[in-house]
Amino acid sequence: MSENIPLRPYLAKDTPALIDLFAQSVEELTHEDYDEDQRAAWVGAARDSESFARRLAASTTLVVEIDGEYAGFGSLKDNRVIDMLYVHPYFAGSGVGSTVLDALERLAKGRGSTTVSVDASETAQTFFEERGYVAQSRNSVPVEDQWLMNTTMTKTLTPAAKDNAP
Repeated sequence: MSENIPLRPYLAKDTPALIDLFAQSVEELTHEDYDEDQRAAWVGAARDSESFARRLAASTTLVVEIDGEYAGFGSLKDNRVIDMLYVHPYFAGSGVGSTVLDALERLAKGRGSTTVSVDASETAQTFFEERGYVAQSRNSVPVEDQWLMNTTMTKTLTPAAKDNAP
């Protein structure tokens, strides 16, 4: 992970760019795990930009912009659920997703949560496993006229280190 990855809060003006990033991420990064019809249904979740914006605004959403390019974003819902985590294909593997996830976990812990959960796509499951998430259940989710598989995963957040003061 790079300490040079800038995070900032979501702003309403980000919505069109984040919809585009979301669509590119689904289309290009999940093609090995989901067929064309499934990916189209998944991307369809962002067709209504007002609804997508409300979803982002209802959560704590962090955005990564690098040199004016939207690189990724993630949302923490109810201080305990990673609702969305998407990285632009150009930035995949560069630490953007890990940086966003780490920040969301710190926020959750700072707000009193002892665990976080995520419904990880087939594509993202290994990413979350490598970061300490444990599979709890498999899900078949209806999206438009398709069924998409994902896995509910949880992670226990370690308590903050105590000061070593005598």
